[in-house]
Amino acid sequence: MSNMSMYIGEFVGTTLMLLLGNGVNMTCSLKHSYGKGAGWIVTTFGWGFAVMIPAYITGWVSGAHMNPALTIALAVTGKFPGNLVPGYIVAQMLGGIFGATLAYLVYKVQMDEEPEAGVKLGVFSTGPSIDAPLWNIVTEVIATALLLIGVLAIGYGEVGIQPGNGALFVGLLIVLLGMATGGATGNALNPARDLGPRIAHAILPIKGKGGSNWKYSWIPVVGPTIGAILGAVIFDAFIAAVI
Repeated sequence: MSNMSMYIGEFVGTTLMLLLGNGVNMTCSLKHSYGKGAGWIVTTFGWGFAVMIPAYITGWVSGAHMNPALTIALAVTGKFPGNLVPGYIVAQMLGGIFGATLAYLVYKVQMDEEPEAGVKLGVFSTGPSIDAPLWNIVTEVIATALLLIGVLAIGYGEVGIQPGNGALFVGLLIVLLGMATGGATGNALNPARDLGPRIAHAILPIKGKGGSNWKYSWIPVVGPTIGAILGAVIFDAFIAAVI
């Protein structure tokens, strides 16, 4: 597989993830959506499937990272070629912007009629239930560390899931993390998942959208990146200790 093919795979996968994931947010949150008020359980399952389906579509091309933090963590721990990291991150970020834009186009009329600027931003990017930057970043670090440990464990050892089923269990892991840790910060777990849609929110001509909360934007980038590296290191240390 050529490098460009893998970059295209990451772009397509991340585009689909944000189209579906932000679409779930819009379904559950916008005032004039039929799914308004569907709740956190629907949101977490929706995001789990929003990760799983693109992973099945593009995983055979690029490995379906769809997450700069995952890509960086795998490279830092020697599981992924470092020379591919910049191209992967660019593809993932562009996919995040484009996918969020497509979700907006699906719900353009409902977005225009939504009276709350906070809801207009919330369907794109994450935000804390209580604004406490230190603890918000702790939440993202812990949640993303758990994500990496789970992702690496799913295909490892005698009880490892068969490769064809890996995406299903990663999707279920996303659901569980959303239920267990998402109530604090909305669970970014992924810089492209938050920063890409936040950029889309900032540049799209959304009626009455308000600000994009840039003061919080560093947390869903730095927290998941630290957490992903930490999770990969912990997993490797565990394997080294028990073998």
